Amino acid sequence: MQVKRFFAADMRQAMKLVRDELGADASIIGNRRVAGGVELTAALDYQIPAAPLRQPNPALEAELRKTQSRIASAQAELTTREQTDAGKDRQLFGAEPAMPADSLAAVLRNNPPAPAAATDQHALDAMRFELHGLRELIEVQLGSIAWGQLQSRRPQQANLWRRLQRMGLSAELSRSLLERVAKIAEPRQAWRMLLAHLAHAIQTPQQEPLEDGGVIALVGPAGMGKTTTLAKLAARYVLKYGAQNIALVSMDSYRIGAQEQLKTLGRILNVPVTLVDPGQSLTQALAPLARKRVVLIDTAGLPASDPALHMQLETLASRGVKAKNYLVLAATSQSQVLKAAYHSYKRCGLSGCILTKLDEATSLGEVLGLAIGQRLPVAYQTDGPRIPDDLQVPRSHQLVSRAVGLQTAEDPSEDTMAEMFAGLYQHPARRAG
Repeated sequence: MQVKRFFAADMRQAMKLVRDELGADASIIGNRRVAGGVELTAALDYQIPAAPLRQPNPALEAELRKTQSRIASAQAELTTREQTDAGKDRQLFGAEPAMPADSLAAVLRNNPPAPAAATDQHALDAMRFELHGLRELIEVQLGSIAWGQLQSRRPQQANLWRRLQRMGLSAELSRSLLERVAKIAEPRQAWRMLLAHLAHAIQTPQQEPLEDGGVIALVGPAGMGKTTTLAKLAARYVLKYGAQNIALVSMDSYRIGAQEQLKTLGRILNVPVTLVDPGQSLTQALAPLARKRVVLIDTAGLPASDPALHMQLETLASRGVKAKNYLVLAATSQSQVLKAAYHSYKRCGLSGCILTKLDEATSLGEVLGLAIGQRLPVAYQTDGPRIPDDLQVPRSHQLVSRAVGLQTAEDPSEDTMAEMFAGLYQHPARRAG
């Protein structure tokens, strides 16, 4: 029997190391928390004890026994402490003879009391880690089993799963789309209908925001392309309607040169620019611009933990401003970055999103998945540096066609598909996080 230890940042990475080195037949015989991640002990040709009625998974059985033992120990410790505390109470109230003072002092010297709270917390933390590891282990194994069964029983569905993963779509969205075409037997028709459902799920405005007019604010983290997008919007409006009924406002006094960029744009377009400093009332700054048909606001891309961001979003959400806030999302960003941006900026009330840097993206599945999942209409898309030529009003079928064109050439690995299926077994709170 070959036994080896593996170290990784989390359970899934550790499981992948085990599969890569020892193969799918390896058994997990232990796991524990270590500095920087987890340690798995895996064995090849592990002899599972014979069972008359069933053959349990050795890894799960071992984890359950360890967890059960910890729970029993913790319960016994708590019971003992409760009994000890009850005995002390009876002594204090005279139910039993009190121990002589010198004897009590000797006992305390020889047996100093343990810090109960610290002991309890340590035991709970250890137990919580064991349960977390067991849950991840179960998720990974269930994902592998589910993916294997799908390939053998429904190969057409498995092929569609692969194609959606090549586009970068999430497991939840993929499952929702596949449920809609589950009864279509012909592969090409199923794929066409699936893409049609995907396009239908992408919301686009019936009329572009510039046509509706009003106060339009662009929000989002730094680097998403807010200022460049605002310049394209302003130039688009000026070319169509002239410079008389549009104004620009900058709330970004944090980034060096941000307001200078907007002032330069204003001079080029012959459009007035208002600079709002921190602490200044945005409502008062907008008052002289009340007769303008369109007011475009450039905001600061601040970290989620910055108190100034909270103040900025509260200002934009106020009734006095009446702003339509659009979240600017770069298609080059990773899925976790996009999710974090949405959760940070949703508090101001989002009217939709603007997708930028499509020309630099290698996948559109992540950003389209967020827009669909959070029901954010896609108001505009940008795909280049030219002002305003590289700004378009999107069409959902064109976005889907572009996403298909950007899909990777190679199918995802079996490990990737198994991990994706494992994600379907996670608790909803963990998937959302």
